[in-house]
Amino acid sequence: MMNADVVIIGGSFAGFAAALQLARAQRQVVVIDANRPRNRFAEASHGVFGLDGKTPQQIREQALLQLRQYPTFSLQQTSAIGVEQTRDGFAVLTEQGVSIRCKKLILAMGIQDQLPDIADIERYWGKSVAHCPYCHGYELRDQALGVLASNEFSLHQAMMLPDWGPTTLFTQGQFTPSDTELNALEQRGVRIETSPIVALKGDAQQLSAVILEDGRSLPLQGLFVAPKIVLPHPLIEMLALELETTPHGDIVRVDALKESSLAGVFVAGDLSNPMQSATLAIASGAIAGVAAHRSLIFTS
Repeated sequence: MMNADVVIIGGSFAGFAAALQLARAQRQVVVIDANRPRNRFAEASHGVFGLDGKTPQQIREQALLQLRQYPTFSLQQTSAIGVEQTRDGFAVLTEQGVSIRCKKLILAMGIQDQLPDIADIERYWGKSVAHCPYCHGYELRDQALGVLASNEFSLHQAMMLPDWGPTTLFTQGQFTPSDTELNALEQRGVRIETSPIVALKGDAQQLSAVILEDGRSLPLQGLFVAPKIVLPHPLIEMLALELETTPHGDIVRVDALKESSLAGVFVAGDLSNPMQSATLAIASGAIAGVAAHRSLIFTS
């Protein structure tokens, strides 16, 4: 049995950012993290101020080096498999059988990406197939780029992407742009392709072309997709947290201070952010950490 002021489930950008605020407030904070972040498929993390180009593992190691300077911080490198509300807060059970009691809880274990059903797409994921032009666009700049339509956000991606390179929108039979949308895309120089992508070609992790349903092969060095997000963790159901629907899938509903529908439970990072990036995850983690600390003071 362990005791803490706050347990944070999930490390990486959001969880460690939250832990830093609490450790600096001299509160006992335990992070439970199995070290399987969403961005583990990427070779580098870009667009993060002061950390641009560092690998996800380098960022994790640097964060832990700094957090371990605070005596009230501790890390349990495992998974949380159970949680329940108690009279004084919450009890979290780890995969190793350790029960940790806490007054407040922060969920930051991230989400999973459900990629489009195209053979071998996982091979290129996080390298030349990506979801965020701010994270990967610069590295793929001035090459043939594509957007794979999957929901309404794909049109937004296609409008943005020409700033990085010549762009084709593959409608995949998912939607037909309106005349107004077609005019806007044309003004941005976006080409429309209605024959669906059925296969990818490339060398190692670098995409070189896409194969279309009609048999054509089009050169392409970067493909941007909007994967469906999945909340795989049973802890959300155990706590009966309210969800919010976005074009990409459900996220956990929170207020402006990242508190969920259950008082004392805060949710940070991609798990609650409708817009998702490393920088936004850090910001939401900091907010959740500060809010959890305030909650320790101002609520019982």
